[in-house]
Amino acid sequence: MQKRSKIHTSIGSKIFNVCNIIILTLLALICILPIVNVLAMSLSSNTAVTSGKVLFWPVEFTIESYKYVAKRQAFWQAMGTTLLRCVMGVTLNVFLCVITAYPLSKSNLRFRSRTVYTWSFFLTMLINGGLIPSFMTVKSLGLLGSIWALILPGAVPVFSVVLMLNFFRAVPPELEEAAIVDGAGQWQILMKIYIPISKASMATICLFALVYHWNSWFDGIIYMNKPSQYPLQSYLNTIIIESQSVTSGALDWQQMALVSERTVKCAQIFLSTLPIILAYPFLQRYFVKGMVMGSVKG
Repeated sequence: MQKRSKIHTSIGSKIFNVCNIIILTLLALICILPIVNVLAMSLSSNTAVTSGKVLFWPVEFTIESYKYVAKRQAFWQAMGTTLLRCVMGVTLNVFLCVITAYPLSKSNLRFRSRTVYTWSFFLTMLINGGLIPSFMTVKSLGLLGSIWALILPGAVPVFSVVLMLNFFRAVPPELEEAAIVDGAGQWQILMKIYIPISKASMATICLFALVYHWNSWFDGIIYMNKPSQYPLQSYLNTIIIESQSVTSGALDWQQMALVSERTVKCAQIFLSTLPIILAYPFLQRYFVKGMVMGSVKG
């Protein structure tokens, strides 16, 4: 029987691995502990939170804050606006990224104006018209107060286009040549060859678009006419940053011992974070796969 060969690592490699583990663990804790603290406060009583007893574990456990949030129409209306924005925005972002990156991935011989278009898109990453021209453009198009005001200004994320462009250029040209010989058109080649093998890249830009639309708050305040039209993050900004009351005298003396503005805010923050936390692992699994998985066998 053959003896298994042992892999000997140097002392420097061992030190690097230990330091790497420590640093990554600290970074993970920095990201996770604030969420745990918010969750613990949302599940604790008002008296425990006010007295500073809550850190990372609920004290005097109660779900009264979540019951109160469940009755708040403004919160769920903002949540619905954000969900609609994510569905429409992510779909439009991915579609426009794909149909923009595909022709730009061709050579200059096949697409003579490719360099001009590529630089035109790239310059938008460096130069921005500013807030006032953007607002005037949205207003002149009659989009103020509409869900489209939150979607169309960022419909073509250039960074995602660059990612898709580089992926499409890495696809073996033999695939397209074989499809052309079989009589396939460009739309057929894109839909039946490029997109099926682009799951990893499309999952990446889908995650980028989802996080962008979910976390965006400033455009909601700028483009929406009234608070009832705000997406979720804009709504949270008004009650947290601007310190607007979320209870507004709606609690009786018994609820005041369990629920306060702070616990209700923590409950709303955690509920607004939960969907994106749940969606992330389903897209993250595509990142560890190869971008092209042996499409051409030599």
